[in-house]
Amino acid sequence: MDIKYSTAANHLGSSAVREILKVTQGNDIISLAGGLPGEDLFPLEAVRNAYNRVLSSDTSTLQYGLTEGFTPLRDKIAERLTRQGIPVTASEMILTTGSQQAIDLLCKMLLDPGDAVLVEAPTYLAALQVLGSYRADIHTINNDEQGILPDHLEDQIQKLRPKLLYAVPTFNNPSGATWSKERREKIVEICRRYNVLILEDNPYGEITFEENKDLYPPSLASIDRSYGGDYCVAYTGTFSKIVAPALRTGWIIGDSNLIKTIAKAKQAADLHSSTIDQRALDELLLHFDIEQHIRVISREYYSRMKLLSAELKSQNWEGAHFLEPRGGMFLWLTLSQEINTKELLPLAVEHGVAFVPGEVFYSSQPHKNKMRLNFTHTPPERVPVAVQRLEKALVQWRESQSIVQS
Repeated sequence: MDIKYSTAANHLGSSAVREILKVTQGNDIISLAGGLPGEDLFPLEAVRNAYNRVLSSDTSTLQYGLTEGFTPLRDKIAERLTRQGIPVTASEMILTTGSQQAIDLLCKMLLDPGDAVLVEAPTYLAALQVLGSYRADIHTINNDEQGILPDHLEDQIQKLRPKLLYAVPTFNNPSGATWSKERREKIVEICRRYNVLILEDNPYGEITFEENKDLYPPSLASIDRSYGGDYCVAYTGTFSKIVAPALRTGWIIGDSNLIKTIAKAKQAADLHSSTIDQRALDELLLHFDIEQHIRVISREYYSRMKLLSAELKSQNWEGAHFLEPRGGMFLWLTLSQEINTKELLPLAVEHGVAFVPGEVFYSSQPHKNKMRLNFTHTPPERVPVAVQRLEKALVQWRESQSIVQS
């Protein structure tokens, strides 16, 4: 059948990460590609007990639920966010099928084709997919090690009149970078002044490598709410990185009118996210010390990051450099200028290691000599092997280039 697809369908690209994961399934390939937590750190017994308690309670567990989500769980998330400096109530929140759905629903209700949206460079690949599917006009804001540049942001806002700024200011995916407090305050002030909505995506922010969390800057949402009145920041989070991805439970908070609008989109999409998963998470938060669990995984992920960092440094590749992230799940590796990591990837897979080429994280003018490496999923004993395999791929790539040039 000759199916006539919509314009939106034709603008929806596939995820490079998902395609790479397909290649690595069932093979002896060490994947540093996906944003996967360490399976050995999942709280399996606590999750099993939570489901058992829910299924032993009453049959309403298996019934339809509220579009906005299970109220007791929303209350508990609101309490956690308030303790983290983001005062919020359940009425300002909707639970979603992972934070990815939150991004999609907000963009669906906000964007018309051709609307300007501002992003960082690099930025989250799947967010670029969503923005592309709604045919947004995506523009990159210049940045430095402190975050996006306020002067360039203000200049672009005046020129483009964007509806949205999408940002991952804490442990950015893919770069691992974190904006400074001063830069965050300036960005929020500018967006409030020009009436530009900020979508702050924070799936990794609780995975911190320094014990004293006061050393980390406040969220954009926290800064925004300190002004009082109308909010210019919508904030997404998820249980995927701190409990388990399979539970597919995230949230978005924002102005109550914005949340009501997003609820309409969710009703049309799936009525509500999984009731049983939400109730199990509510039970988990009642009977399981999630804060201690986060401290445990953060310490372990820090150890794995340092191991990967040490192995990369030991190779002493000419022109290679990176900054160690202060948290999160990714290390952003820059290789010498002539290396094209998209061309390098097939060779790496042949040698038994996978990564994500850097160019897919840019809306324009991609940097082709970068790659994203995940350090949370691979067992520590396999990390040296992964780097050795990457070294073999680099040697082969350089040899192939020498042959071409000769």
